[in-house]
Amino acid sequence: MRYNKTIMRIIAHIDMDAFFAAVEERDHEWLRGKPIVVGADPREGRGRGVVSTANYKAREYGIRSALPISKAWELSEAAKRKGLEPAVFLFTNFAEYEKTSARIMKILKTFSNVVEQASIDEAYFEIKNSKSLDRTPTAGQAEIRNPKHAWGTAAKTAKSIKEEIRKKEKLTCSIGIGPNKLIAKIASDFKKPDGLTIITEEEKELFLEPLPVRKIPGIGPKTELLLKRMNIATVRDLKGFAESELSELMGKWGKELYRKVRGIDDSPLETFYESKSIGEQETFDEDTRSPDILIVTLNEMSERILKRMEREGFSGFRTIAITVRFAGFETHTRAHTLSA
Repeated sequence: MRYNKTIMRIIAHIDMDAFFAAVEERDHEWLRGKPIVVGADPREGRGRGVVSTANYKAREYGIRSALPISKAWELSEAAKRKGLEPAVFLFTNFAEYEKTSARIMKILKTFSNVVEQASIDEAYFEIKNSKSLDRTPTAGQAEIRNPKHAWGTAAKTAKSIKEEIRKKEKLTCSIGIGPNKLIAKIASDFKKPDGLTIITEEEKELFLEPLPVRKIPGIGPKTELLLKRMNIATVRDLKGFAESELSELMGKWGKELYRKVRGIDDSPLETFYESKSIGEQETFDEDTRSPDILIVTLNEMSERILKRMEREGFSGFRTIAITVRFAGFETHTRAHTLSA
């Protein structure tokens, strides 16, 4: 049988399952099977800061990433009162997480020569297969001789990657495969943990339509609330709006959203990342309005930033931003761009 050659992308997104907590559980036998919360010190419900990662057992208590650590403690105590095992709270160990992440990225690069690391625990990569794909100069694209076989090969590649990570790192991951980064990203979250979801070009719109609008990257709590007030709950609801209507409602973001809800995404894989910003943050153990304490802290943070700039090769900067978060999690940001 002869197949017409078509240009098609097969992109995968890998997301490590509850990465920080999983690394801790792997490295410390006494933690295995326990609900684990990685983040700030809860200080018996008086702690500041947020949860970095909660494993799936802790999530059964309602604990999740970005939750105030004090709330996580309350939920753990509530579970304890019900006779359940309380969560184990751990500080982050970034040095170990970064080492593990580097080894995982190395594994990915044995399967693909086009890998974009999106964060410490996730990455996009092109699925390559010499039997069904002819490499082209464009990253993230390949010439497909047999599309059906190519998707099957992509599934085999993903399973091999999952097995290699499980064998070498004793960790699980979820992988989504699609015709672009958008679909791959959403698909990787579809069957967590330890999932594998494949969505073809032909399937992408049907896959997206029943999903809550919040599943579309870029739609945060504020946009979700705005859409909810308009009785828009699913991607299918949002598809009922013309591009001009979304643009009028949301400006430039509306035009991009029109494409996203249809599964359209032409963004390339970025194999080289250049850091464009450096930041530091500090969480106080106690509330303070003392100018003396705040000024000393700002000076210390500025010194740390300057040292990092030197270490990472920054020659200068143009914009300075300061973010302040109050006890009730009300957040304000101010930025100033210096004249050239």
